[in-house]
Amino acid sequence: MPEPQLSVRSAKARTLAHRLARGEHRSIAAVVERALEAYQQREAGREPAAAFYERLARDCGCDIDLEAIVRESRVPHTGPDL
Repeated sequence: MPEPQLSVRSAKARTLAHRLARGEHRSIAAVVERALEAYQQREAGREPAAAFYERLARDCGCDIDLEAIVRESRVPHTGPDL
């Protein structure tokens, strides 16, 4: 049974994968697998933004309306002096 194939529609990704494979004397599949594994390891430790903000609101005990703070201190620009 043949191995599953990954299809990439990005010409830039294809060109880069071919260039890296030639430079490292590896197969394109090996280059793509290593890149995806590195990406997964790098991103695995990150907390999703929604969870971060939920935890921040829970731990700080107060909810700040950033929009209101910006609105209060906003001063319209009078334009350039001519």
